[in-house]
Amino acid sequence: MNNDRILILDGAMGTMIQRYGLTEADYRGKVFGSISKELRGNNECLNLTRPEIIREIHREYIKAGADIIESNTFSANRISQAEYGCADYAAQMAYEGARIARSAADEAASEGRKVWVAGSMGPTSKSLSLSPDVSDPAFRAYSFDQMCQAYREQAEAMIRGGADLILIETCFDALNVKAALYAISTIQMDRLMVPQAPSQLGWASSPTRGLESVPVIVSVSVGDRSGRTLTGQTLEAFYTSVKHYPLLAFGLNCSLGAAEMAPLLEDVAGWCECLVSCYPNAGLPNEMGGYDQTPSQMAEAVVGLAQKGLVDIVGGCCGTTPEHIAAIAKAVSGLQPHKLSTEKGDSTDRSLTVSGLEAVRVDLRKNNFTNVGERTNVAGSRKFARLIAAGEYDQALQIAAKQIEDGATIIDINMDDAMLDSTREMERFVRCISNDPAVAKAALMIDSSHWETILAGLKNAQGKCIVNSISLKEGPEAFVAKAREIRKLGAAMVVMAFDEQGQATTYDRKIEICERAYRLLTQEAGVHPEDIIFDVNILSIGTGIEEHARYAVDFIEAVRWIKENLPGALTSGGVSNLSFAFRGNNAVREAMHSAFLYHAIRAGLDMAIVNPSMLQVYDEIEPQLLQCVEDVIFDRDPQATERLIDKASEMLARKEAGTGPTSEVKVETVRPVGERLRDAILKGRSETLTVDIPEAMKIYGEAVSVIEGPLMEGMESVGRMFGEGKMFLPQVVKAAKVMRDAVDLLQPFMQVGATESVVTGRREVVVIATVKGDVHDIGKNILGIVLTCNGFEVHDLGVMVDKETILSEAERLGADIIGVSGLITPSLYQMEEICREMATRGMTTPLFIGGATTSALHTAVKLAPLYDHVFYGPDASASAVLAKRCMMDREAFEKEEHLKQEKIREMYMRDEKKTEMSTDGTQADKGNIAARFGYETYLTSCPEDIPAQEIPAEDVLPYFDWKMFYAIWGVKYGSAVPEAAELMQLRRDAEEELRFGDYRIMLAARFMEGCSDGEVIMSDDAELPMLRQESFKKLSLSDFVIPEESGRKSPFGVFAISVNKRSKAHVEGCSCPACNSRYEDMIGRTVRQTIAEAASKWLSDRIIKALNAEGVKIVKPAAGYSSCPDHTLKIDILKLLGETELGIKLTESCAMTPEASICGMIFMHPEACYPEIRNISQEQYEKYRSRRNMNAETARRFLGHLLK
Repeated sequence: MNNDRILILDGAMGTMIQRYGLTEADYRGKVFGSISKELRGNNECLNLTRPEIIREIHREYIKAGADIIESNTFSANRISQAEYGCADYAAQMAYEGARIARSAADEAASEGRKVWVAGSMGPTSKSLSLSPDVSDPAFRAYSFDQMCQAYREQAEAMIRGGADLILIETCFDALNVKAALYAISTIQMDRLMVPQAPSQLGWASSPTRGLESVPVIVSVSVGDRSGRTLTGQTLEAFYTSVKHYPLLAFGLNCSLGAAEMAPLLEDVAGWCECLVSCYPNAGLPNEMGGYDQTPSQMAEAVVGLAQKGLVDIVGGCCGTTPEHIAAIAKAVSGLQPHKLSTEKGDSTDRSLTVSGLEAVRVDLRKNNFTNVGERTNVAGSRKFARLIAAGEYDQALQIAAKQIEDGATIIDINMDDAMLDSTREMERFVRCISNDPAVAKAALMIDSSHWETILAGLKNAQGKCIVNSISLKEGPEAFVAKAREIRKLGAAMVVMAFDEQGQATTYDRKIEICERAYRLLTQEAGVHPEDIIFDVNILSIGTGIEEHARYAVDFIEAVRWIKENLPGALTSGGVSNLSFAFRGNNAVREAMHSAFLYHAIRAGLDMAIVNPSMLQVYDEIEPQLLQCVEDVIFDRDPQATERLIDKASEMLARKEAGTGPTSEVKVETVRPVGERLRDAILKGRSETLTVDIPEAMKIYGEAVSVIEGPLMEGMESVGRMFGEGKMFLPQVVKAAKVMRDAVDLLQPFMQVGATESVVTGRREVVVIATVKGDVHDIGKNILGIVLTCNGFEVHDLGVMVDKETILSEAERLGADIIGVSGLITPSLYQMEEICREMATRGMTTPLFIGGATTSALHTAVKLAPLYDHVFYGPDASASAVLAKRCMMDREAFEKEEHLKQEKIREMYMRDEKKTEMSTDGTQADKGNIAARFGYETYLTSCPEDIPAQEIPAEDVLPYFDWKMFYAIWGVKYGSAVPEAAELMQLRRDAEEELRFGDYRIMLAARFMEGCSDGEVIMSDDAELPMLRQESFKKLSLSDFVIPEESGRKSPFGVFAISVNKRSKAHVEGCSCPACNSRYEDMIGRTVRQTIAEAASKWLSDRIIKALNAEGVKIVKPAAGYSSCPDHTLKIDILKLLGETELGIKLTESCAMTPEASICGMIFMHPEACYPEIRNISQEQYEKYRSRRNMNAETARRFLGHLLK
């Protein structure tokens, strides 16, 4: 098999089987007569009952040009077949499936075609990483060993049947794949096989199949276009988890079409160290679950991947046929395959990459020192030990999450305690981690002195772990055997400087043991150098014992020697040991840790197990204390320890005398339980709920009363404070989680009939979406998070969703509430249409309205008359409170809201009458404009155009407005920023996003000379009608361009800005929730929106400098906002700019993508301002519609919200 061309994989087996219209009898045959379950759809049965059909399908794909055909064995394993009652037939199905494919390939060989057989192994329907039981995150239907055994049986059968290679496909869980790879490795070791790298395989299959190394391809199915799997892993993290096996190829299949896979494959090709495969679906599924992409359309998409040099193997998945494969084969013929980078070949120059849900690269040359969190260690944290002993795994996970928040990218887990079953606890805790994304994103260091406990950790972690630790203590044979097993399970390993003679305490012994271990690991165990981490023992100093004096300096020098003499190896250590002699004096310990790390890192220390809270900034350590500490670390003189002891005693005495820090604990006066529960919600603290909830039940009597009383009062306070800018999103989410925990604790007290959800065990269902034509969804995503935390089952349909889809999905799901959002004014029209449609269908489901353009007034005046059950939610927190109230007592809720709406309508009608009495409703007299602004006030010079270009970030970032950034996250603009840990973390995350620089700032501006007739701005290139206020000052933007009767012209301009990601993981505006609602994505999006506003300020400054005119004001009203409320003007503005480089696209409702885009006009005048236009008369509406050549439907859609 030569890799000098792109190889063709076959297409979908299931799609072809469906063409035959087989019945239950075809699947059952005589073989499965005793099976009671229905077998139709269990395609592997056909290997035994209708083998001629499977053979014919293989022949068709070979005839179409396939170089590799997959055996019909996707589910031929005991776990999958158990669902049909056919577990005992699994091995036979696998063998026959491979044998049938082998016979078809051999037929081709007799005709001069070389065709390889790939034994297909599917993922099963079970996950080793995720619990199917929401109440027990540690439960797994199958263990790693059970899945490994099932895969081994399948793989052995396929190899015996004639498979040339194994294709582990449609993978969604890296731990499942690790079990499959472990099984294949075990087969090879049992048969004295030695796994080889792809380059050694020669792409050839030996005539003695089954006796040589088995090539393996791993193909992943992502959950969405963000590139994460169902378990939440990124593709790079997934690859990191499985690359310990010498893979032939790694790639993607299923889930997406070729076009949607393209950005993901670009990412894979950048870091993958083996060949890249790709076999997408025939496009995305249609409404009926079918695939509409024609062979030529799919071939066109696939050839684009090949032309970019991204792939080595291409084929088809769901919906593809021999016709699709023939078209693909023809399209890629003659194109070169993906080329591996030669730089990836030298393993001694590669860095260690480990993974959780995300890849973690340990490389001092490119990244900072790696901090390993130490608090999830029962020996090092009494609190953690107490929680594990009590089975309080949720609380224990919070300790892990806190370490990650503090900067740990790897967390050390140790369960070694005489009173614990360390193996059981390791298994349970690692499984719990997999179900908590906040913790699972970090890589795990499995720490134990018990071998079985280490194995339990490795067999339950989906990422690539680090084992802590192994050593030569038991001799070289045991050392090499353990290293090989760790390598088979895909982990790196910490190697202690310890051998048969004991622990190394001197420099000479440290380097002697490390050199010996390095040789054994690289030459006998087959371990890559970057997977070796030496811990040369950080031991206590300052003890007063002479033999201990050089412990620190010897460690530092040994680290330096390892980095210079053992290529590729890394170094680590446990820092807290260093200061053990000074326990109880944290100030001294922190200084010792900080100074030691400063020097050790400079010597080459890659990582360390350290508590970040026990560190100080090196430069901020008190100078005299630093001198004493470093004298001890470097053993500068015999009196060094005495001086440090004296210094420590002095500091302790000051503390006890009250001149130093104290640790007084204030005991809170006991308050009423209702007040305590409200406080728990407001402060986001759940630790007292287990005490407060039972006490509340004694006072309130019923669980519903507790919910409707103090808990709902707390949530209402959160909503009010969020609206006032006194709370922000992370605090709202924490409050919502406490609310959920409280309701969970109240469940046992619920009375039958209290709510439908209590009786049936069903959670209330909420369907949310951004309406058709609108791509803005940050607010919607926040609402989804808060509602989920409040116990609702949320179905997010994404952005740009039409009313038919929203309502049909709501009916299908039996939604209790529908929530729709919109940011642009045409979205108001879409909401009106939804109300009309719901009334037409006779629906009574509550409809919640939200978004920047919506209001209580619009809902009461425009929407409520169309549909009786529509309500306004001003923000995410308030909407969650409304939803809870609605579900508690819908009749009372609607009655109260209807009364509010009626009051709003009455006030509105009174105000309208006053307006009619004070104005005739017509526009201002155009002749008054010149009198208002004298001709001499208009500029005569025109600034230079700025053609579309990328603006350097360093020019724009000085204008970055943190208050605006916080405002997007719920902090009222201009208010004092609360000093809360969550908000500080938010800023750190945003600053990291800014440093990463994954954004491209594009800007264009064009300036023209023109005049105005009071209604239309006119220039040689454009006529732009403007609306006018009908009350107050009766201003229009056209007033800031010189009147036509002056006989002169003055400058005005148009501009557009877009800020987009440089590295797109998906199409901008993608509606899948995973692309939009993750915290990391929301950080990036809000940063880019704030950068766009910063670029707008940069443009204003540039214009002011160019004009060099005193007293001139610059206003830049954006199309679609209150001064310029017509969104369709964006079409004219973008056309005037005449540039496509900006990358801005408009939806049918004139919403812009990318989301971080601004498009508007520029006015330069001493009186320039933003006249607010909220209501216009029918007369002005009709005139404007005529000038814009809008038909009635378009005008109603874009301007209808302005009509009085």
